[in-house]
Amino acid sequence: MQQLILLVLLASCWATCAAEDWCYQSQFSCDHHCNAPDDWHQTNSACGGRSQSPINIVTRKTLRDELLTPFHFDNYQQSFRGSIKNNGHSVQVGVPILSTVSGGGLPTVYKAVQFHLHWGSNGGPGAEHTVDGEQHPMELHIVHMKHHYTDLSTALSDPQGVAVLGFFYERSGSANRKYEPIVNALQSIKSANGNTTLHSISLAQLIPPEHNLTAYYRYWGSLTTPGCSEAVVWTLFENAIPLSAEQLRAFSELKFHNGKPMEGNFRPVQPLNGRKVYRSGGAVILASSGLLVAAIAAAVGLSRSD
Repeated sequence: MQQLILLVLLASCWATCAAEDWCYQSQFSCDHHCNAPDDWHQTNSACGGRSQSPINIVTRKTLRDELLTPFHFDNYQQSFRGSIKNNGHSVQVGVPILSTVSGGGLPTVYKAVQFHLHWGSNGGPGAEHTVDGEQHPMELHIVHMKHHYTDLSTALSDPQGVAVLGFFYERSGSANRKYEPIVNALQSIKSANGNTTLHSISLAQLIPPEHNLTAYYRYWGSLTTPGCSEAVVWTLFENAIPLSAEQLRAFSELKFHNGKPMEGNFRPVQPLNGRKVYRSGGAVILASSGLLVAAIAAAVGLSRSD
């Protein structure tokens, strides 16, 4: 009889789990069952597709593409007062002005819709994409859609309807003053569904200078949250954005829907499944530390033999 009751309870638990919304692994616990990343395909079948994001970029396997020329950013310098929201999974800011990106091997002009971030725990590893297995502390996604679409859901029905510009962060010894409007606003949106108006910012102030954006990687993938639509042209820039340890830790003070600290809100890397990753002419192939040590040792040996 006890075994029967246990089986009924387990069945009830998993039925509830399947019915609830998706979540990150850091949210899953004995008292909060939800569809963690390995089970996102139960929330949306597209999450089990063969062209999913994020991925690990193995730099020595990337292919140089001469068509990956510098980007043209239009109206990225214009300031705006956007709404910043804790949507229960991340921090998201809508872009209320017409800012576009073109060039860079993109098939057409794309206009910015919103940007959001993914991070770890108290400034620890938390970027979604990894480079040669290295995981940066945070990652910014500026989401764009083809300029002639009026809503993101329509753009996602086009295999190249969405272009996401991804930027990594690195820990710095000093605060990045350009990020003060966002970091200060986090105090007002700690709880899920909290939102407030940002002080005036521009997209340009959030990313490296345009002349430092010629080194990047390109591949075709998906949204990194359900519904995981495989309609994204991904660009990941090599140059990282500096933030102080205190600024990075401020993001971990936010709360998920279930009240737990918003930490580790990144999806694990997904299989490439034969996809190619391309690099621009400015991108650098990083040698492994073992090869680097061997090269230095060989150079020292040659100099001693002279």
